[in-house]
Amino acid sequence: MALTSSSSSSAITALLKPHLQLSNEPIISFSPSFFILSSKPLLSSSKPNVKINFFSSQTAVSLKWRTEASIFSGLFTKSKDIKTLKDELFDAIAPLDRGAEAAPEDQQRVDQIALELEALNEIKEPLKSNLLNGKWELLYTTSQSLLQTKRPKLLRPNGKIYQAINVDTLRAQNMETWPFFNQATANLVPINARRIAVKFDYFRIAGLIPIKSPGSGRGQLEITYLDEELRISRGNRENLFILKMVDPSYRVPL
Repeated sequence: MALTSSSSSSAITALLKPHLQLSNEPIISFSPSFFILSSKPLLSSSKPNVKINFFSSQTAVSLKWRTEASIFSGLFTKSKDIKTLKDELFDAIAPLDRGAEAAPEDQQRVDQIALELEALNEIKEPLKSNLLNGKWELLYTTSQSLLQTKRPKLLRPNGKIYQAINVDTLRAQNMETWPFFNQATANLVPINARRIAVKFDYFRIAGLIPIKSPGSGRGQLEITYLDEELRISRGNRENLFILKMVDPSYRVPL
């Protein structure tokens, strides 16, 4: 069923306005919260202050051996660290109902683990990586636009929430499941290899009734960590989004 006149569109929009959340950060609840740029700095590391006695051949041999050993051990340590941190992250967010049940100390713990993973991120240009393609499930967020914790639980999205991205077609799609089944589709405009501008084109009420996006349906997304199963994104309101890959073959409608 398509809306054929501006009066019909206005009537439906007015009727559903309490549920649409047409704000500056529309995404699934018609708020682009996934797509808001982060101003939060990531962790940075400083170079160690190393002093070497170049006049000692014994020191040079020892340094060479220790450097080679460090390189090989570092490869295993880094891989182990990423796996351990991911396990810790999944364990930390599992009981938090996508963030709705997170106390301030829970949020701090999750954010700290996310920061440590971001510091180990190996995909420096995620928008050039095929690992970004597919359907992702939202596991955790701090965005109230999505969590809607001030609403009665029956009026919140209680089912799974998905976001799909296809970098080859520069398209994105956000999908609620039970009880509303709302959707939103958007065009993506790369700003750099980590950051994209997002321009929503259509929202769908109950997955069926299309409503053209108003001009405010825009935002940005910065991808701060990416691998084959985990994606972390940040928003300019310091919102954190953690997603898990569920279907790498999914294609967003054009």
